[in-house]
Amino acid sequence: MNDVAWLDAALIGARPQAVAALLRYFRDLDTAEEAFQEACLRALRHWPVNGPPRDPAAWLILVGRNAAVDAVRRRTKHEPLPPDELLSDLEDSEAALVERLDSDDYRDDILRLLFVCCHPDLPPTQQIALALRIVSGLTVPQIARAFLVSEAALEQRITRAKARVAKAGVPFEAPGAPERAKRVAAVAATIYLLFNEGYSATGETGELRSQLCAEAIRLARLLLRLFPTEPEIMGLTALLLVQHARAAARLDAAGEIVLLEDQDRSRWNRAMIDEGLALLDKALRHAQPGPYQVQAAIAALHARAARSEDTDWTQIELLYAALEALQPSPVVTLNRAVATWKLRGAAAALELIEPLAPRLSAYFHFHGVRGALLAQLERHEEAREAFNRAIALANGPAEAAHIRARLDQLGRGSGS
Repeated sequence: MNDVAWLDAALIGARPQAVAALLRYFRDLDTAEEAFQEACLRALRHWPVNGPPRDPAAWLILVGRNAAVDAVRRRTKHEPLPPDELLSDLEDSEAALVERLDSDDYRDDILRLLFVCCHPDLPPTQQIALALRIVSGLTVPQIARAFLVSEAALEQRITRAKARVAKAGVPFEAPGAPERAKRVAAVAATIYLLFNEGYSATGETGELRSQLCAEAIRLARLLLRLFPTEPEIMGLTALLLVQHARAAARLDAAGEIVLLEDQDRSRWNRAMIDEGLALLDKALRHAQPGPYQVQAAIAALHARAARSEDTDWTQIELLYAALEALQPSPVVTLNRAVATWKLRGAAAALELIEPLAPRLSAYFHFHGVRGALLAQLERHEEAREAFNRAIALANGPAEAAHIRARLDQLGRGSGS
């Protein structure tokens, strides 16, 4: 990895812990974010010259805290901190902070921050958008894509949410059991969307995608420790584990997407799958079905199939129908259409997804699936149009390359 990519990965990986610690110190979201950004700017100046610090999160916390305090001192005309060139000599201070990062003070900071952002006074969409932006550092375009809304609308949600949190004077402390119960659904949804951003091919490097998935799994496990008997949190954790178990097989050596049916299943992480399946079985014994458990059950059917042709598409279609009843969504219907395609052919699947066009007109996967269905029905011109639309909406080079390959196949098949 080149120096720029390494720096980017280090800063993104350290962000949740650093911002959470800075928020606990300053008790203000804007101050914590500004302190982290200032620390990142200094890291970009110093790390390429002096080498990476022993612990990036500790370095960023210390430098960000000092920078913010320095800004306050300048405003109050107190004596400033030492100049930038001395900040590279942080070994003793950094070492002490590293020792503290695994203590009780810091261990649950990120989960605490999630609960702060998911304050019940905020509308649910604002809670989740704020948590994704503050805790995980996802960009506005990334979060807007998750919500299927415009970037401008998403930016307004985040701004309003931050203003309401500041006005309410939300304390940065672990909420009690009643408060946690009120917020757990939004926290779980944030973790789920964080994982989805990492799981999708969004143009980030593979390492960064993997970091987001790993962080989501870590947070899900922490949440499960707080709610050890909650079947939906078990289902969420199981879903993330089973999905992430396929990571090594999802791209080929050239970085091209490998569809599930074509993946080398020997490369799937069986230990991770077994852990997820055990959690799912435990959740289902509670007989309290929910959306995460249903999605985990769908992933489990794929994981249990030794070969693609062994996949139980009948059960998968039924589970997607159940998911539609629990959590109606055009994306769920689109996924059900894939199972319908496997069972009853492309025409039945196309009939199912055509009504979704107004709501999914800006959704890459809608046009990709529609193009594939039209191609199988030999409606080549319509398929070509759908594939071109998908390329325009691709979230990264891997997705675009995959659709271009489908276009090439279409050209050969139609004799053009």
